[in-house]
Amino acid sequence: MSSARLNYGKTFLLGFGFFGVSVIWGVYNAFVPIFLAEKFDLSPALIGFFMTLDNIAALFIQPPVGAWSDKLRSPLGRRIPFILVGAPITAVAFGLIPIAAVLPLFVACTSALLLSAALWRTPVVALMPDITPSEFRSQANGIINFMGGVGTIVALQTGGLLYKMSPNFPFWLGSGLVLLAVLVVYLFIEEPKEYETAEEQPGMFASLKEVISDPDKSGLRILLAIFFWFLGFSAVETFFTLYAKNHLGLSEGDGATLLSVLPLFFVLAAVPSGYVAGKLGRKTTISIGLIAITIMLVLLYITPAGALLTGIAPLPLVGIPLAEGGARMLTLAGALLILGGIGWAFININSLPMIVDLTSAARIGTFTGLYYLFSTLSAIVGPNLNGWAVQLTNGNYNIIMLIASFFMMVAFGLMTGVKKGEAVSG
Repeated sequence: MSSARLNYGKTFLLGFGFFGVSVIWGVYNAFVPIFLAEKFDLSPALIGFFMTLDNIAALFIQPPVGAWSDKLRSPLGRRIPFILVGAPITAVAFGLIPIAAVLPLFVACTSALLLSAALWRTPVVALMPDITPSEFRSQANGIINFMGGVGTIVALQTGGLLYKMSPNFPFWLGSGLVLLAVLVVYLFIEEPKEYETAEEQPGMFASLKEVISDPDKSGLRILLAIFFWFLGFSAVETFFTLYAKNHLGLSEGDGATLLSVLPLFFVLAAVPSGYVAGKLGRKTTISIGLIAITIMLVLLYITPAGALLTGIAPLPLVGIPLAEGGARMLTLAGALLILGGIGWAFININSLPMIVDLTSAARIGTFTGLYYLFSTLSAIVGPNLNGWAVQLTNGNYNIIMLIASFFMMVAFGLMTGVKKGEAVSG
């Protein structure tokens, strides 16, 4: 890590990898629940379980792959081989999902997608701290997530329009874009030729034990906070199109378009949030984000559905038509999602840099794996918990907003005791 500045061009190009990942999961989370509910007639609890299968796969694959990639030495580097193997399989499996006519075939396609995607996500994310000095990792993560947010917007906005033409089209677009994204990373990102080495390189579980036994407990607090804020956010993300349809009365396409307001403002706030953390510190910036997203969730819960669809101002790209043939409008719900998008950027941009700055460069992949261990474990619990909550409240999809706000405040409480993870100069 001898570089004394952030390489913006290389960081933007690396962001194409995260762009590809985000397109895939944006389309998956928006439209697979619709298939499960309408095509295969599954209950909310079963949909919640099905939508956690990607995270179950990730839980068992991503953390050990991160540790494996730390130790791998190949002519292509230690991260790129995983990307070149996993991404093409992901693209093919993803393109087959909408044409699977029976549930067993649908499960086979999604399983192939989940296993292959878990193989390359940690390595592509670990590339950022590999090529970025500690003091610039929040800014670099802002750029990476800017690209990821663009991918999510493409998935929701363009995907929403394409879905109205054919349910196949958003998935085929995602397959093509992930191949393009990985090609850009392969052609333009060069991994470091020399790696920092350690006499002893503990694996993931040894590293986790080390974090837990640390008397300071900052690392454990950060990991638990990550668990709780993803517990809330992943459940909202998973069920939002069904929330929009059943609670707000919108169509599937308009529900996806409404949700795209959040990643749009996540994108707009991604790079600034890295610089805010450079001024205020990562812990303070994350805490501000947790307060903002809690306010969004509480107001979505307590505001009547009719009021949430009140038009505020024209918004051509991510607004929704409030009448047949009417202009696209920013609604009150959309305005609250703007607040949530900014808050999520403040949280999400700065959490991974905090985790990797708990360790040395030799173990970045391992600690990236710990980040995904806690985030994916929460993403398994969250949709299941909320699926049962919806079912036990007779289809009240609004309940997820109340549950999610509680978990955000738990995460806020955990962050108050964190003392490590800020940027290191030099």
